[in-house]
Amino acid sequence: MSSTTGALLANEGFKAGLEALLARHLPGSFPALSLCVIHRGDIVMDGAWGWIDAETRQLPVGTDTLFDLASVTKIFVETSFLTLVEAGKIKLHDRLVDVIPEFGQLNPREISGGQDPHTRRFLPIDGEYEDLSVDVSEVRFKHLLTHSSGLPPWRSVYLLASDEAPAPPAYGSAYEETRWRRGLASMLRFPFAGPVGEAVRYSDIGIMLLGEAVARLQGGRLDKALAELVLEPLNLRSVTYNPVQNGVARESTVPTEYDDAWRRRRAWGEVHDENACGVGGIAGHAGLFASARDVAAFGEAWVSGDSRLRLSAQLRKEATSQQASGQFRMGLGWMLKAAEGSSAGELYSDSSYGHTGFTGTSLWVDPVRRLVTAVLSNRVFHGRDAENIHSFRRSIHELVVREIEGR
Repeated sequence: MSSTTGALLANEGFKAGLEALLARHLPGSFPALSLCVIHRGDIVMDGAWGWIDAETRQLPVGTDTLFDLASVTKIFVETSFLTLVEAGKIKLHDRLVDVIPEFGQLNPREISGGQDPHTRRFLPIDGEYEDLSVDVSEVRFKHLLTHSSGLPPWRSVYLLASDEAPAPPAYGSAYEETRWRRGLASMLRFPFAGPVGEAVRYSDIGIMLLGEAVARLQGGRLDKALAELVLEPLNLRSVTYNPVQNGVARESTVPTEYDDAWRRRRAWGEVHDENACGVGGIAGHAGLFASARDVAAFGEAWVSGDSRLRLSAQLRKEATSQQASGQFRMGLGWMLKAAEGSSAGELYSDSSYGHTGFTGTSLWVDPVRRLVTAVLSNRVFHGRDAENIHSFRRSIHELVVREIEGR
């Protein structure tokens, strides 16, 4: 089942290439897919394929279906922080402890290996850090945005936020703020994974803390702050945390993985990420749901310099230029295209920037071509092997560029 519109489909070669690509990946790599492409401000493709209910096939995916964005959430939250920078409420080089003073209560902190986000196993300490400690007051907001804070990549916050998994989502159910408060208390005590500012070490913990800072600076909860700073100005109506609680029918969202270790149910209408789910569904690193069209519109606002984004050309340039390197090349929140093996594919320009999400989502922006591609899937429906989705992302981006340029 498919639903598609846009000028890209007028080309028979592109249609044939897309059909062949989908035949290799749907439903084996993912049972649901939505794709939106914007070129020079025009939507040239807005399509959806597959089924929301992969087993019974009664609910086809539509272009308005909401997908769990996973870590693509980060760039929305990071953008909200940058709007506060632009408004003069905070500076990139201000200290985290100036907004979250409790972060400095346990200082200095030791360095440990942290936990692997996929296997959950504790990692060994790098030998050169065994006798070092970290002065947490050195962490600046720019370190969080560039994943160079030295904070651990992942810790099991959800198990520290509550003794029990949350109940399945229901319309109108209250946000459990106590979960976030307990989770935050744990994050304020975690050891670091390395020195501050040394190198890029991707950290969910760092962006969870950034989300808390946005909420405090704006004077409310993170979801409300994000709506006021980014979503409402850009009219991104589909983008939401906790969709079912906020009135979205579960059947209008795409399910992800069956969680047999903690929730003991398939995540459907609730965030896949355990830490985001465990702290109440609202977090800086994951939790947003959206349509591909709105994700692409967000990327278009960046590449076009949309005035509603309320970011100067200088700050946008800084955010999309290299600020730190290591595990990844980072701008301010945005990941920059790698020299080899990027999920943007080989044909996107070297100045491209984007972000991926563990559930099978991505947003890539090519400023040279003014090309935006949002690819949303639920590849974790079948499990956590990432090989197929990486291949698909590269192939779809290259297929789009070839058609745009008439290759």
